[in-house]
Amino acid sequence: MDLSAPVAAIDCGTNSTRLLVADGRGQAIERLMRITRLGEGVDATGSLSEAAIDRCLAVLHEYRQVMDGLGVERARLVATSAARDAANGSDFLAAAAAAAGVVPELLSGQQEGALSMAGAVAELNPSSAPFLVLDIGGGSTELVAGNGPDDPDLAAVSLQVGCVRITERYLAHDPPHHADLEAAADMVGDALDRAIVEHPRFLDKPSLVGLAGTVTTLSSLDQGLTTYDRQRVHHSRLTLDRVDTWFHRLATEDHAARLARPGMVEGREDVIVGGSLILSVVMHRLGIDGCLVSEADILDGLVASQVAGRTR
Repeated sequence: MDLSAPVAAIDCGTNSTRLLVADGRGQAIERLMRITRLGEGVDATGSLSEAAIDRCLAVLHEYRQVMDGLGVERARLVATSAARDAANGSDFLAAAAAAAGVVPELLSGQQEGALSMAGAVAELNPSSAPFLVLDIGGGSTELVAGNGPDDPDLAAVSLQVGCVRITERYLAHDPPHHADLEAAADMVGDALDRAIVEHPRFLDKPSLVGLAGTVTTLSSLDQGLTTYDRQRVHHSRLTLDRVDTWFHRLATEDHAARLARPGMVEGREDVIVGGSLILSVVMHRLGIDGCLVSEADILDGLVASQVAGRTR
């Protein structure tokens, strides 16, 4: 096996399926994201729908072609909340293996959080520690606190709240009703309070690093970007005041109005309110007034795990 050959990482999330291809030293060659909504309906039915599986498998076939074209020899494919929660998750994993040519790994919430931490803080100054990495997914939200991924006292938890799960469970109206938003906020707050009891380290005034589509989309909206610009989003900052402003603004609009906003990613307009609510509740509950937005996340952690030792 050529250790200088490109490596790849694929994340089959609840809302999106993403690919990162990097060279033998871990430098990104290609990043792709498709909204596949694998977890659509899982909270209500307990199973992945055939339509959702087909959407994800089609993208995995596409990604296999991209990897072949770039000469990828090693890859990791992970599945997270939707596949963990679904009764037919194992059936999906078998089909995903055939489509992508990679044996999938079903990550636990703690494994997911640790990999997210590894990717998110790799470029950050260690003097900014301790960090709190907040990864708002579609079905779950991971919080990881520590000085870095190798911290022996790393505190990690996976909350069963995510932008898709919150939307499907509480935000059925367009725009959502105030009472429904309050009920959703109570649910997120209760889950977070239980996590704080288990992991008091979350209250240590850490540097908050926010990951995933909710946080990056809010940054794009806040900057008024007409087209998505990864360089401008990566390591931008969101204050609590701006998070609250965008949450309340988006919660009063319908799907069409949100989609028309510069910076909104198509396919995220119906779940951005739920995701923004989660971010707002976490920042308020933990007394954090600023969030560093990171484009480096679990994919970067998966790539790093494959190139470790090559550059030494």
